[in-house]
Amino acid sequence: MRDETRTGFGSAGGAEPSRGLLRGRSERAVLVGVDISSRAGTRRPGAEGARSAALARSADDALDELAEPRPLLTAGGLSGIPTELSADASLVEFRELVESAGAQVVAQVLQRRSRADAATLIGAGKVEEIAGIAASTEADLVVFDHDLTPTQLRNLEGQLPCLVLDRTQLILDIFARHARTREGQLQVELAQLEYMLPRLTGRGKAMSQLGGGIGTRGPGETQLETDRRRIQKRLVHLRGELDAVKRVRRQQRQRRESAPVPTVALVGYTNAGKSTLFNKLTGAEVLASSRMFATLDPKLRALELPSKRRILLSDTVGFIRNLPHTLVTSFRATLEEVERAEVLLHVRDASSNYGEEQKSQVERVLGELEVLDKPRIEVLNKIDLLTAEERAGLATRGTVTVSAHTGEGLDGLLAAIDAALTADPLVDAELVVPQSEGAVLAAIEAGMVIHSRAFEGDSVHLLVRGPASLVGRVRQGLEVKE
Repeated sequence: MRDETRTGFGSAGGAEPSRGLLRGRSERAVLVGVDISSRAGTRRPGAEGARSAALARSADDALDELAEPRPLLTAGGLSGIPTELSADASLVEFRELVESAGAQVVAQVLQRRSRADAATLIGAGKVEEIAGIAASTEADLVVFDHDLTPTQLRNLEGQLPCLVLDRTQLILDIFARHARTREGQLQVELAQLEYMLPRLTGRGKAMSQLGGGIGTRGPGETQLETDRRRIQKRLVHLRGELDAVKRVRRQQRQRRESAPVPTVALVGYTNAGKSTLFNKLTGAEVLASSRMFATLDPKLRALELPSKRRILLSDTVGFIRNLPHTLVTSFRATLEEVERAEVLLHVRDASSNYGEEQKSQVERVLGELEVLDKPRIEVLNKIDLLTAEERAGLATRGTVTVSAHTGEGLDGLLAAIDAALTADPLVDAELVVPQSEGAVLAAIEAGMVIHSRAFEGDSVHLLVRGPASLVGRVRQGLEVKE
């Protein structure tokens, strides 16, 4: 009997979410990419389609409507967004996701169809082919780059010799592995339970603690009702805890906003190098990994700019195409840092072959968060991986090229941030300060760039450039003392 507990739907109660699906040794995975489009083929379904339709008509179809995959979303998105990646490029990216979860890819299959099969998504013939591949490679998992309905998941598990996961389950597992803070763990568990709830029926037998037979209510029904109640109760509890976290975060943000310290947020596609750049700029030691979604919990660190202004730099979760809806809603609090930032640094992987598609996905996310009107600096990262000729082709207006790994270009990036901040703009000023005002002179030295300094009698004449708020406070203080 297949070990159902690895999926997070354990037989002993079944209501506890997974803290990672791929545990222990490196598991062997078969990848299945699915390209559903009118261009995939025009063949009308024959006997295979009829069999699929018959299988699909079951009592669980009503539940399928509840669990029908929502429009494909990008991180933070609230409406359907079609991906611009080709099916082959999408499968390459999905392979990175699977490897990020700790699995070893032993085979991959790409199925192109004009429409999804209601029973198995990919059709009976392709299921038989994948079953043979899984058996010959001794695979532990078959992972679909697509969401599966409860009926599809149940049918596939019945016909394949190993565990079946869909895209959402995989991403939830990666998030569960990387969540470190209490808030991150709460958000992941909430997303897992919301995904699990409409899919409990498909696992009734494995979850049953009662016997079944002729004249009985059917295996798993009583346990199923118990599991649903437990999950609903846990969901209410988690939402309450997250509301408390949000209140604390809101109070912290209000305290920060009471002082004139602007926030700059790093945004971008997953694995673009945001955390490495964050560490290089701030001297922090945030986990920087080539694996996708290494950063889930937002990080804030103070940073001094060339103008001597101080800002708070925020590192946020990376975006990806088709992020599960449950994670979008659960991580909305995390994305508030992006909404509150004064300037956004859109970090891109300059060495990626799919840079434009990734840029488009991120910009759509920012549009749905209603932050496209914020000052935004496009940061082309990883230029150390490019040739001199490729670097020359990157020089475009409005972009900054850097290497977070080597530190190249960081001075230019800091200068660009300085120029983009508008809340407390830099102004040039001439100040005359008595030499006896040591505290005032120290404040000027610490917070402004001094272009020239001249001593006349008991006073110091200074030509400075600094934040308007600080210049104003210094002048007001000097006028009061006069």
